[in-house]
Amino acid sequence: MTSSFDDVQQIADALLFEGYVLYPYRASDGKNRVRWQFGVLMPPAYGLVDPSERTWSQTDCLLDGGEAVLTVRIRFLQAQRRTVLDALGNEVDSLRTDEASYVSWDEAVERQVDVSVDLQELPCEKAFEVPGGVVEETVGELGTLRRTRQPLTGVLALSKEELPGPYGVNRLRLRLENRSPGEDTDRVDALRQALIAHHLLVAADGARFISLLEPPEWATGYAAGCENLGIFPVLAGDVVLSSPIILYDHPRIAPESQGEMFDATEIDEILSLRTMTLTEEEKREVRGTDPRAAAMLDRVDAMPQEILDRLHGTVRYLRAVTAAPEPPPADAPWWDPGNDASVSPETDTVMVGEVAVGNGVRVRLRPGVRRADAQDMFLADRLGTVVAVLSDVDGETHVAVALDGEEGEVQRSHGRYLYFSPDELEPLVVAR
Repeated sequence: MTSSFDDVQQIADALLFEGYVLYPYRASDGKNRVRWQFGVLMPPAYGLVDPSERTWSQTDCLLDGGEAVLTVRIRFLQAQRRTVLDALGNEVDSLRTDEASYVSWDEAVERQVDVSVDLQELPCEKAFEVPGGVVEETVGELGTLRRTRQPLTGVLALSKEELPGPYGVNRLRLRLENRSPGEDTDRVDALRQALIAHHLLVAADGARFISLLEPPEWATGYAAGCENLGIFPVLAGDVVLSSPIILYDHPRIAPESQGEMFDATEIDEILSLRTMTLTEEEKREVRGTDPRAAAMLDRVDAMPQEILDRLHGTVRYLRAVTAAPEPPPADAPWWDPGNDASVSPETDTVMVGEVAVGNGVRVRLRPGVRRADAQDMFLADRLGTVVAVLSDVDGETHVAVALDGEEGEVQRSHGRYLYFSPDELEPLVVAR
């Protein structure tokens, strides 16, 4: 079943390196001195010093079926301290070459631990160890980069509970603990024995997982009884991806993205453009900060204009196409919706109940069905008129609405509207 994990490798890698190093990608920048905020499991001794930091996480998920072979892949980063030594072996602040300026810095090594167990063997615990070590890299005749890793130990505890009812559903619980014996009370030092950006991939050969975000009606009570702490599971194809960042089911990377930008915002176009503005001296420091940042910088420097243009964004409309549209002119911008004759936001409709809702239909706003935004309370029960029906990059339908009154007039004059999912609208017309 580990082959199923390959299908979600790209999104899992994005989680692994979310916020790994922030623009402007230099070790000297203040933002990069307080690192690794997502999915960190600290050693137990540090958890006693700072209870706000987790030392364990818990994943609850629903398994439809009582017989299965489970395969769990634990993924995380192991920090390694890089120190800079001169040619005599003395620690120095930096080493400067023609290409890079190397400074002391905490890099990270990707780690994964695979566990396989029959569902009938639960409960059980699976311990694992990750060794420490020292590796040195020479920098010409100038000196050496010494990388030091501390050993890590952890335990994955697996248990199941057969839930009442006729459906044969089991609640699977996975508790991942960091049991590294470190005694550091400083966060930077303790991070070197932490499981950083940890997440789990879970496959079940012989059973299927049930979504916790959109469970079938008969399973809503089971889903409500799941308790996820520090991490949350979503469906990703046939497997479960339990992530410290809450995702939707079946997440994926936009095809326009050319690679990790590492910054927690992950706005590829903005970060690429800002990276291009770095001076040569700043780029030298980026290359010396981290090998992954250096590779990212080289990728941006070599990015063709047509690839950069693709990062500007796109709109994908949710509409069945029965005939191939006429191709746009060769010089037409690819991102212009007007070049796609198969869609028309101003005339397309979406069904809300039995009513086809589109441009000109008046609606009452019922926000908050899918989101938790404090500003939604100000829009509840307000009236407005639909302006357009669109779809985002994930194929989700969105309805643009202009409010009644002066606010709507301003929105129309600027072309800036409020956007809602169809189930957040109540049409004020009857079905024909």
